[in-house]
Amino acid sequence: MEIKVLGTGCPKCKTLYQNTLNALAELDLAANIEKVEDIVEIMKYGIMTTPALVVDGKVVIKGAVPSVTELKSFFTLKK
Repeated sequence: MEIKVLGTGCPKCKTLYQNTLNALAELDLAANIEKVEDIVEIMKYGIMTTPALVVDGKVVIKGAVPSVTELKSFFTLKK
């Protein structure tokens, strides 16, 4: 699974990144996770609000910070 957390480094973006790491660790899921802070790169995904979560090239969450529990539910469905 390829995961990108899009955000300019604001507290919400950092929280989404950490929650994503925690959810993956708790589920013992292997994934390549990348933090994207470059605004030009972020704009390529067509989102207007950050943070955003991209899984396997598709924007799945934008403008929200789901909890670790919510992310675990999402990643369990993706397995």
